[in-house]
Amino acid sequence: MKKLEIIIKPDKLEDLKSILEQCKASGIMISNIMGYGNQKGYKQMYRGTEYTVNLLPKLKVETVVNDEEADAIIRQVEEKIPSGTYGDGKIFVYDVEDAVRIRTGERGNTAL
Repeated sequence: MKKLEIIIKPDKLEDLKSILEQCKASGIMISNIMGYGNQKGYKQMYRGTEYTVNLLPKLKVETVVNDEEADAIIRQVEEKIPSGTYGDGKIFVYDVEDAVRIRTGERGNTAL
């Protein structure tokens, strides 16, 4: 099993949700986050004063899927999500040792 942490721009959420539904991801968790990467934010003028906005709004979408589904999701995100500009996001992939469904006690892939 793999845990995917997908960081995207907020306007790409619907595209990502459709990818995850197509790949049969059994559940997702979405968090509003702020941060910056290589672009280090942007400069803006306000009432004649220039200031740097370096904490940009992002979404973190987390899901745990089978190894095969993880590869398919990553491939589709790489194809459909990029806008070609800085700040498109990243995907972090983690190995998941086990999962337990609390209600039934099921373990592993059946718990997903």
